[in-house]
Amino acid sequence: MPTGLMSNKSDFTRVTTDILIIGAGGAGLRAAIEANEMGIKTTIVSKSLLGKAHTVMAEGGIAASLGNVDKEDNWKVHFTDTYEEGVQLGNWRMVEFLAKEAADRVYELERYGALFDRTPEGKISQRAFGAHTYRRLCHVGDKTGLELIRTLQDKVAHTDVRIYDEFVISKIFATGGKVTGAMGFSMREGKFYVFNCKAVIIASGGVGRLFKVTSNSWESTGDGLAMAFRAGAAIMDMEMVQFHPTGMIWPPSVRGLLVTEGVRGDGGILLNNKGERFMLKYSPEKKELDARDVVARCNYKEIMEGRGTEHGGVYLDISHKGAKFIMEKLPSMYMQYKEFAGVDITKEKMEVAPTTHYHMGGIRVDPITNMTNVDGLFASGEAACGVHGANRLGGNSLIDLLVFGRRSGRSAAQFCSENSIHDVSDTEIEEEIARVTKFVERKDPVNPYPIMNRLRETMSARVGIIRNEKDLQVALDTITEIKQKIGNIGVSQGIKFNPGLIACLELENMIQNAELLVKGAIERKESRGAHTRSDFPGTRDEWHKNIVFTKAGDGIEMSYSPVEDPPEDFIVNVKKGR
Repeated sequence: MPTGLMSNKSDFTRVTTDILIIGAGGAGLRAAIEANEMGIKTTIVSKSLLGKAHTVMAEGGIAASLGNVDKEDNWKVHFTDTYEEGVQLGNWRMVEFLAKEAADRVYELERYGALFDRTPEGKISQRAFGAHTYRRLCHVGDKTGLELIRTLQDKVAHTDVRIYDEFVISKIFATGGKVTGAMGFSMREGKFYVFNCKAVIIASGGVGRLFKVTSNSWESTGDGLAMAFRAGAAIMDMEMVQFHPTGMIWPPSVRGLLVTEGVRGDGGILLNNKGERFMLKYSPEKKELDARDVVARCNYKEIMEGRGTEHGGVYLDISHKGAKFIMEKLPSMYMQYKEFAGVDITKEKMEVAPTTHYHMGGIRVDPITNMTNVDGLFASGEAACGVHGANRLGGNSLIDLLVFGRRSGRSAAQFCSENSIHDVSDTEIEEEIARVTKFVERKDPVNPYPIMNRLRETMSARVGIIRNEKDLQVALDTITEIKQKIGNIGVSQGIKFNPGLIACLELENMIQNAELLVKGAIERKESRGAHTRSDFPGTRDEWHKNIVFTKAGDGIEMSYSPVEDPPEDFIVNVKKGR
């Protein structure tokens, strides 16, 4: 029998906890800190090694209206920037919480030990970022996400929170509209675990790996979204995918790797192959610091119209700022280009192109509690939706993790204090073990990787920056065809450290997410934020609503949710651009 394959499908370990947090990025860690401080027994499971969450890839900064550099900044300006650049599709209450609580979360992170860059007066330094009215991004060079994870991880290490890393959760159990637990397996041990709990917080990140070219790390296959959907949770805004304007384009081995917005925030300019600073033509006021969806479309247009670089990108140049400035402000970018591309950015231009970066859609949650429509199931971070609307501002992802990580941890802890644990039945457990082990027991299995590659290539080619009905329908037809072919996927060997097994589980989740994403993109017959339809240009009043998906038996039910307007005095008139 292959190594790690279980001879007895009743062989599993039960773990009892109050809260199970799926994901050890910024949202998951901050939720754990909050729940633990409230005296609630908390457990974290992480698909990757602890400390390697996708949060570390967020480089440029954390958005908060501290007013350390531009004293005019305040929470209402931050609110206005976030809501308006989300093209009025966000939940205004969530935007309010983000803008109002941002400063407290940054100062709290500083108290935890985060070492922010400083102004000459010793205050936390803040840099400019696209579509932010003022310089608002609190930063640690271009390693802000790494510092956030380091700080929160150290804080968690000094608590009694239990952590299971290199661990795959395959199913969330819910009975009668209420969470009862979750199940998965340890990659290291090749053993199954069942978590009996009162609440589950999904903080497992986004769906970036649905696309061939992405800045996202390997874990970002949308597992949490797919499991939540199967457990009965509503999913919303799936069509809203952000393409970051600047990802590496060459060499092919690093294509899509993020080039932080901090480069443009600190003075980098975009050039075409004629040496023209083309953002002066497209956005003369905001230039390179316009919203990400705008700059990404401009880069795409230059490339498509033949004004791109040798390798199919555009140029990003910050060499005019000088070596000393670059080495102090952007040390990671210097090393990234030097090591991977052989380019010295203190002297040479970078080649960049748009890359799939962030998913504004996700699990629909209550704006106050962060709980889904399934009792005891919560979500925060990129796995959840609502705050960013149709387009996320740079730096709002990290503050989202801190604000809503804390809020979900607090709400889940309060829920636990009022509810009791319900055991997952042996029948449910054995059925899930059988579902997972079938992938390593199947004779003559079909390799999941070519199917996964076809899905990702289809999404990149047909559901990218500029969309249309024909391409979207081809994508949906392809997804339907793939769904019919995955019944025989499988791999050799057993459960222990078997990436092929994980790929089988991921592929099922990716197909589910892709279907919802494409159906939402077909349904939204307008262009709004990151969702651009060449056949339906411009925003339309009748689409000032969210598209919501729920599970209906073995099928999918689609509905609409009107967007509530914020109080009039929350929107302030400010001069955009710098």
